[in-house]
Amino acid sequence: MKPGAFSAGLIGLLAMLAGPARLPIGEQPIMIGKAIAEEGGKKNAEEGTPESKTGPAPVMPMARDPSAAVMEEFEAARRAGTREAFELFIARHGDDPLAERARAELKRRSR
Repeated sequence: MKPGAFSAGLIGLLAMLAGPARLPIGEQPIMIGKAIAEEGGKKNAEEGTPESKTGPAPVMPMARDPSAAVMEEFEAARRAGTREAFELFIARHGDDPLAERARAELKRRSR
């Protein structure tokens, strides 16, 4: 029996059915779509966990107020009460108004 149009069509049909499952033209393969959905929390949505309602957690926390961080460092230097702590604060934040308070504290402690 010679392979004819019917045989070629049958082989093509079998090859198409055996190939990877795909979405409509231009879309991603189904397996990739499933993997992306699972990463995005689809699995959590099926289980009903709280993450399913809020989505994935943010990667990076919000930026802090720099002046609050400087104030915390100054308070830490005051609690330490050592010359080295105030010198370190002045070295890190020499232009900050709190550096003047740290310099005054150093002068007061050196007497």
